[in-house]
Amino acid sequence: MSSVPSPALVGRISELRILTDAMTHPPAAVLVEGEAGIGKTRLVRAALGRLPAGDRAVLLGYCHQIREPFPYGPVFEALRDVAGRLPSAQALNPVTGALRGHLPELADVLPPSPQPLDDPRAERHRLFRAIRALLGAVGAAVLVIEDLHWADDGTRDLLRFLTGQPPEGLAVVATHRRESQGTARSPLGRAYRHQPDTTSVVVSLAPLDMTDVGNLACALLDRPDLPHEFVARLHERTAGIPFVVEEMVRSLPDAEEPDALDRVGVPLLLREAMAERMAGLSAAAAGAVQASAVLRLPAGEQLITAVAGHSAGLGEALRAGVLHEHPGGRYGFRHALAQQAVYDAIPGPDRRSAHERAMTALGAMDSPPLVQLAFHARQAEDTEAWLRHGAAAARHAAALGDTALAVEVIEGMLGDPDLPASHRVPLALMLSRFAATGLSHQRVVRLLRHVLRDDFLSRDARGEVRLNLGVVLSNQAGDTAAGRAEIMVALDELSERPTLAARGWALLAMPAWGTESLATHEEWMSRAEALVATADSPELAAAVLANRASFEMRIGSPRAFAVAATLPVADARTAVRRQVARAYCNIHDSLITLGLYAEAARFAQEGRRLAVETGAQYPAYLLDVSAIRGDWLTGRWDGLRDRAASLGELATETPLIAVDVWLVLGLLALARGEWDEATEHFHTAGLDAPDARYVPIVTAASGGLIDLRLARGEFDAALAEAEAAVARLRRKGVWVWGAYLVPSAVTAFACAGRVKAAADLVAEYAHGIAGRVAPAAHAALHMARGALAAAERRHGDAAGCYARAQQAYAVLPQPYAAARAGEGEARARLALGDGGAAAAIMELAERFARLGATHDAARCRRALRDIGAEVPLPRGRRGNAGALSEREKEVARLVALGRTNREIADVLFLSTRTVESHVATVLRKLGLRSRTQVAPPA
Repeated sequence: MSSVPSPALVGRISELRILTDAMTHPPAAVLVEGEAGIGKTRLVRAALGRLPAGDRAVLLGYCHQIREPFPYGPVFEALRDVAGRLPSAQALNPVTGALRGHLPELADVLPPSPQPLDDPRAERHRLFRAIRALLGAVGAAVLVIEDLHWADDGTRDLLRFLTGQPPEGLAVVATHRRESQGTARSPLGRAYRHQPDTTSVVVSLAPLDMTDVGNLACALLDRPDLPHEFVARLHERTAGIPFVVEEMVRSLPDAEEPDALDRVGVPLLLREAMAERMAGLSAAAAGAVQASAVLRLPAGEQLITAVAGHSAGLGEALRAGVLHEHPGGRYGFRHALAQQAVYDAIPGPDRRSAHERAMTALGAMDSPPLVQLAFHARQAEDTEAWLRHGAAAARHAAALGDTALAVEVIEGMLGDPDLPASHRVPLALMLSRFAATGLSHQRVVRLLRHVLRDDFLSRDARGEVRLNLGVVLSNQAGDTAAGRAEIMVALDELSERPTLAARGWALLAMPAWGTESLATHEEWMSRAEALVATADSPELAAAVLANRASFEMRIGSPRAFAVAATLPVADARTAVRRQVARAYCNIHDSLITLGLYAEAARFAQEGRRLAVETGAQYPAYLLDVSAIRGDWLTGRWDGLRDRAASLGELATETPLIAVDVWLVLGLLALARGEWDEATEHFHTAGLDAPDARYVPIVTAASGGLIDLRLARGEFDAALAEAEAAVARLRRKGVWVWGAYLVPSAVTAFACAGRVKAAADLVAEYAHGIAGRVAPAAHAALHMARGALAAAERRHGDAAGCYARAQQAYAVLPQPYAAARAGEGEARARLALGDGGAAAAIMELAERFARLGATHDAARCRRALRDIGAEVPLPRGRRGNAGALSEREKEVARLVALGRTNREIADVLFLSTRTVESHVATVLRKLGLRSRTQVAPPA
C-alpha cells in the first residue's frame, strides 16, 4: 500500500472565502456543519492558515465522545495558552480571577480568586462573564471549538453567551456534525440569529461532486489526472465524502488497475478500508490500534499499552498512519469513523476483556476518570462496578456545577433495560435533586415525567421526585402553572415527610406567583410555618421565615419591617445567613415596587454583603435587575437602556429572572414612541402568559401596554387589556401592585365611556391600599382620582388631584410619573381657562425631553400648538450647519427603526408633510441617499 500525503483543500473555494472573511471581521459567530468525514476540520485549518502570522490568537478546543466532569472543558482547553497575550493582572477585569481554579496555567497572570459561590447558577453567571472578559483582554482572536455535537449543555450555553454579545475582537468558530438534513435547529440555538454588529454565518458542507473527487484523488496520488471511469467509480462508491475518498485511495494497491476499487471491498463502508489497513499491521500494532478503539478517546502510551496487554506496536501503528499523535502526548484515531470501524471488527469476547483491562488501568490513576470507568464497566458487563462508578461520576459532576453531565450519566443508567430494579429508586431521586439545582430543563422535565410514569417509586419517593419536577417547571422552564400543579400533588404524597412538605408549601405561599388569592397564599404560608415547627432544622426554619418576611413586604404589610427585623442576620451558621441574604434581596425588590427607595438601598447593601459572605451571590443578580427598575422609576435614565440590555443578556437560559429588565426596556421604548419594540418587551416581561408569570411585573407591563394603546388611539384594545389586568389584580387581591396599572386602567375605562366602572375601580383601589405601607400606591390613587375627575369634566377637582399626585411622586421621587401628573394638572387648568397653564405645559415638555421621553415631550408641544402658543425647539450646536437638530435626531431615530413617515408623524404629533421635510433634511445632512442607510444618532 502506497504512502499518500494529505492533500490541500479541494472543492471548498466559496466556503473557505466565507469562513476566512468571518474570521477576519470580528465579532463573528460561525458554525461549520456537515456529516461525518465531510471535511469540517480541514476547512477550518485551511482558513486559519490564511490568517497573517501573529495577526490574532488562535485558540483551539475539542469536545469528546466521553467526557469527564470538567465544566466548559473545551473552552478552558482553548484558553490555556493565552498568557503571552494578556495585560498585567492589575489591568484585567477582577472577575477573571474566577478562572484561577480552572486555568492553573494562567494563575500567575490572573487577578486574585473571588470567594467561591454556593449557588451553581451564580457561579455559572460569574464564570461566563470571566471567560468573556478574558477573551476581550486577549484582543483579536479566533476561538475554534471542534465537534460541538459532543459538547455538554454547559459548553453550549457558554458559547451561546459568548456569541450573543462577543468581545469586539473575537470570532467564534464551531464545527458540528449534522447527521440529518431535516434537523433545522442550530446546536447553539439563538446564537445564529442575526445579532447587531456581529457577523453570524452557517457554513454547510455538502459532498464533493465528481470533478472535485477526481481532483482530490489526483492530489492524494500525486497524479496530474486519472481515468474518467476510475473517478466516476470512486465518486459512486464514496458518495463524495472527502474522508472516505481519502481512506479508499490510501487503501489502493495500484490505481492503474481497472478493478482496483472493486478489490478494496465495499468502498462505501469505511470498515473495509480500515480492515485493509489493519491487515498490513503486525499483531502488536493491531493490538495497539484495537486498544485505542476500545478507549475511544486519545490516550497516553502507558494506558494504550495497558489495554493492549503488551508494550510493542504503537510506534508501528503511528508510522502506518492508522493512529495519529494528538496534543499532550496522546494517541488515537484521526476520525471517529475509523475508531468505530476498528471497534466493530473486534470479536465480542476480546472487546469485553479489553474493557476490563481499561477499567483496571483507569482505576489505578490518582484521579480516576469516573465517566470512562462507568462506560468501560458497562461494556465489560460488570453491573456492580457500572452502578458504583456511574453514581460517583454523577455526584462528582454535580459537585463541580456540571449538572448537565450529572443528568446525562443518570439518564443513561435509568434508560438501560438491564438496570436492576432495586437501583432505580436512588438514581431517580438523585436525578430529581440534581435537576432542581441545574439550569437546563427540557430533557430533565421529560426524564422526570418518564420516571413518575414508571411504577417503581414508593409514595414518599414519588413525592420528592414530583416536588423537584415542580421546582424545575416553575423556575428553569418558566411554566409556573404546570410547576405549581405538580407541587400540589407532591404535597399530598409527602404527608409523612414534613420537612420536604414545608418547603413545598413555603414555595407555593409566595403571592407574586400563581392565580390564587392572597388569602390562599396566607393559608399556605401558615401550613409551612406549622410544619417547620415540627422539624429540627435551623436552615429550614430560616428559609420559611425568609419567605414570611418576603410575603409581608410584598403586600405592603404594616408589620413587614418588624418581621424582617427578626431574620437571623447574625447567626453563626452560613446556611442560615444565606437564607437571610435571599430574603433581603426579595425585600429590596418589594420596596422598589412600594416606592420606598431609601429603605430599598439599605436592604440592597446588606443583602449584597450577606450574599458575598455566604457564597449566595446569585440573589445579587436579582438585586441588579430590581435596581434597573428602581433607576427607571427614580429618573436615572442616562445609559439605562444599555445597562438593562447588558443584564438581560446574562439571563438567556433563565429569562424569567430578568423580567424587570424587559419591563424597563418596554417603558423606555414607550416613552420614546417605539411602539413595536415596547409591545415586544412588555410581552417578554410577562404578558405572553400573564397567569404564569411574575404578577407585580405583569401588572406594571399591562399598565404600560394600556398607555401604548391609548397613545395610538386603539381604545378598544386598551379597554380589553384594562379589563383583563384589573381582573387579575382583583383576583389576587394585592392592590399595592396596582400603582402602575390603576391610573391607566381608569383612563381606558373613561375613554370607552365606562365612567362608572372607572369610579368603582378607584373606590376599590382606595379600599385595597388603605393601611398599607406603599407610598407609590397612594400617589397613584391621587393620579387615578385625577383621571376620573377629568373624565367627569370636574376640572377643578382634577387639577387638585393631579397636583397632589405630582407632589407625592416628587417626594418619592418618581420624576417621570410626577411630570405625567403635572401634565394632567396643566391640562385641567387649561380647561378651566387658566392663562398660566401654557407655560406649565412648555416647562413639562422640557422636563420630558431632559429625561429622554421624546414622545411625551412631543405630545406637550402638540398641546401648545393646538392653543396657538409658540413652541421653541432645542437645536443643534451653532456654527455646525451639518449637525442634526433635536427634532431631526428624533426623526432619524425613528427612520433607523424602520418607521414610515405616517408612523413617525403619529409618534411626534406632526403632519406627514412635515416629517417628509425632516427626513429629506436628515438624509442631506448625513450625506445619505436612502433612508435604509440611516443609523440611530448617538
